[in-house]
Amino acid sequence: MRTLPFITILAALLRPSTALVRSTVLELAILTGHLLLYPTGVVQERPPPRRALPALPAAGDTPDTPGLHESAETGQEGHLPVLLLHGFIDNRSVFVLLRRSLRRHGWQQVESLNYSPLTCDIRTAARLLGRHIEDICARTGHQRVDVVGHSLGGLIARYYVQRMGGDARIRTLVTLGTPHAGTRAASLLPAHPLVRQMRPGSDVVAELAGPAPDCATQFIGFWSDLDQLMVPVECARIDHPDLSARNVRVTGVGHLALPVHWEVAAGIRQALTTEEAQDDASGAASVA
Repeated sequence: MRTLPFITILAALLRPSTALVRSTVLELAILTGHLLLYPTGVVQERPPPRRALPALPAAGDTPDTPGLHESAETGQEGHLPVLLLHGFIDNRSVFVLLRRSLRRHGWQQVESLNYSPLTCDIRTAARLLGRHIEDICARTGHQRVDVVGHSLGGLIARYYVQRMGGDARIRTLVTLGTPHAGTRAASLLPAHPLVRQMRPGSDVVAELAGPAPDCATQFIGFWSDLDQLMVPVECARIDHPDLSARNVRVTGVGHLALPVHWEVAAGIRQALTTEEAQDDASGAASVA
């Protein structure tokens, strides 16, 4: 009889919760669908043709059209261009649903960037990202863009912002399940250099933890309580004293589901239309 409480506690620990089972089933379904879509995203996306840009008034002139200054920053459609950046050993096909959601809600300029799976350094990928963003700005006439990065993609974008002056170009960086503090799950695949850079205490993680004074980019970090690739799950939070960051907790959603879940997409759209990141040190905001 004395062993009954121990057995009960052990059974409770071993028995998966309903939310975990549901999340795992969803992850497997998403993985299956993504494997089917993966070949469609292997080829780099062809950039859209250069837009015909309206002439802007000279300095000191008063525009005849109300809101002209706003359209110069955000475009006639009311939104900055959005660049989507995938995670490790992935490609732009992971953003099919998110891209469709953004376009349906008024974002006219949504692009994706593939970086090679042979890339061995986050810094190299960040330089590629910087060149691509410069190209977007040149083609669209915008001075800044918004970026959504999934997993490793968010870490690459953050490195570009903090260490390469990318805050001059990226207004808002939204990260989805990104190992900002490093994830212990990276020890499962230690051979790849990119994976080693996602470990806690890596040189890249240490660089990003360093001072970042006057960083002009707004950060929104979506992290999930059931993300099994982020160990611990809180490592996907952005906690840095110099950054304007807001963390959004997602409940009941796994790592692969973050770029495709409809409620996460709604949260991303809301984040991209917020002019200033709100102070949310407690991370109390949540979706899903």
